[in-house]
Amino acid sequence: MTIIPAIDIFEDKVVRLTKGNFENVTYYKNSPLKQAQLFESLGFKLVHIVDLVGSKSGKFGALEIVKEIKENTSLKIEFGGGIRDVKTMNEALAAGADYCIIGSLAVKNKEEFELIIDKFSPYKIISAVDVKDEKVQISGWTEDTSIPVFSHIDYCSSLGIERFLCTDVTRDGMLTGLNNELYKKIVKKYPSIKLLVSGGVRNKEDIEELKTINPFGVVIGKAIYEGKINLEEMKSFVM
Repeated sequence: MTIIPAIDIFEDKVVRLTKGNFENVTYYKNSPLKQAQLFESLGFKLVHIVDLVGSKSGKFGALEIVKEIKENTSLKIEFGGGIRDVKTMNEALAAGADYCIIGSLAVKNKEEFELIIDKFSPYKIISAVDVKDEKVQISGWTEDTSIPVFSHIDYCSSLGIERFLCTDVTRDGMLTGLNNELYKKIVKKYPSIKLLVSGGVRNKEDIEELKTINPFGVVIGKAIYEGKINLEEMKSFVM
């Protein structure tokens, strides 16, 4: 299991939202590049970057920052926010994304989603499985669906996707602990996928508990920025 530190970008700054709510934004002092360089200096190899403007509007607001980070670090980047079609997928990869996170498109426009997979390979894609009560959430967590999380993973797996990012949207940014019961079910049912989990990490003890479930990785944001987790202590989880 590896730790993947998160950098959410809004108005060119590092921020965190609570439950994805743009009315509840916390800004942090480091620039996205400085934050990425800090993570690199601590030994992290992969960073999770979200373009919140892109996620909300569908128009990228942080691609230049992604490019800057790629050019000034050796980090691999998993990037999400604003990927809606082949064109925007291509733009994200050209800016330096190694993996692109796609969520709502796989529900709203399967034809375009499958076209992206055909053109760029399923290995470049991380399927974002945002979940509430084991049902998929879309449109920046503002829209409920009746799609069970397992049905969605089945669909994406059938297309060759192996990386999945599962977030319990009720816990994101809340520092209330991970939904380990859900993640345990997914790991048991799909032992061959590379499951990344997020939403609610509070402290080192949460990481130790998650290690017993052994997903591929965990994305951590707010607990880092609020000083709840000592990154020096997390080095042993870097892959």
